[in-house]
Amino acid sequence: MIARPLAGALLVAATCARALDAQQAIGHEGDFLMRNVALQGGTLDTLRLHYTTLGTPRRDAQGTVRNAVLILHGTTGNGRGFLSRNFAGVLFGPGQLLDTATHYIILPDGIGTGRSSKPSDGRAGAFPSYGYDDMVTAQYRLVTEGLGVNHLRLVMGTSMGGMQTWMWGYRYPDFMDGLVPLASVPTQIAGRNRMMRQVMADAIRQDPGFNGGHYAAQPAGLRTALSMLFMMTSSPIGLQRQAPTRDSAEAYISRWMTQRLASTDANDFLLQFEASRDYDPSPHLARITAPVLAINSADDLVNPPELGLVEALMPRVRDGRYVLLPVTEETRGHGTHSLPALWKHELATFLRTLPVR
Repeated sequence: MIARPLAGALLVAATCARALDAQQAIGHEGDFLMRNVALQGGTLDTLRLHYTTLGTPRRDAQGTVRNAVLILHGTTGNGRGFLSRNFAGVLFGPGQLLDTATHYIILPDGIGTGRSSKPSDGRAGAFPSYGYDDMVTAQYRLVTEGLGVNHLRLVMGTSMGGMQTWMWGYRYPDFMDGLVPLASVPTQIAGRNRMMRQVMADAIRQDPGFNGGHYAAQPAGLRTALSMLFMMTSSPIGLQRQAPTRDSAEAYISRWMTQRLASTDANDFLLQFEASRDYDPSPHLARITAPVLAINSADDLVNPPELGLVEALMPRVRDGRYVLLPVTEETRGHGTHSLPALWKHELATFLRTLPVR
């Protein structure tokens, strides 16, 4: 394991300053290196999984870690995204539900995202494809081998991280006390959700400028893919409030697109979304023994509640509860997953009744 404690402390402190006090904001960043890792599409000599941690692990008399919380990010995100004021400022501060004075928070960057190994690091189109199974395996190795944690109080995730939370539940059923998947459905991605992802992939792959992933400049198809992403994850109520006129709406989307194009690589984006092809926890839900609190929002275009998928599948979960947040002025469609002010009361109830396993 290779760590950069000073650089990590400075970055986390700068990011968290508005949300956490000086002691809590210190944090730690590091890189866990795995050798000769077989992924879905090939082998990497070295796979780097970057992470941020907050707090200190605490063990009981038997040596079991009792306060660790693993939080998993969405498809194009990274672990440091949870250090925002809207998330960390609501959950990680003094006296809050996941106070870092009493909890050990683990925030990994998934394969292909953030500062973990990804195509844009240099291999470009030669970077092997990977799936959610690969990502969860790497997360488990980080937690157990890299950080020496032998038990988790909670696994929680948003969007892709929510899907991977379901996977943690059946792959490592005795490893955690509880599971909180947000903005996810415990079955394979199909219907319109899959179609939207296919449109994004085709826009990139079929662009002549993509050149098999070996391009000198970002292919024009990336703009089309990002446009689809914007429609998938946005909500009309929030955008109407932020851009109530023609001119402000045009300025908003122009600004958003400029920012995303400047920070997005087509190879990274493509593999991030194609990684979901192997996701399907539905045959394994009966293997989940930890209590589950699943939370979605009614204005989520990615996981539309009218499909009734979660309601149909939850009976397979031994100890599960599903909460559908109603549409309000505060919800933000798919992005509601990163606004714990809107669902922390549900999390509080879950944690109060969550047994130690």
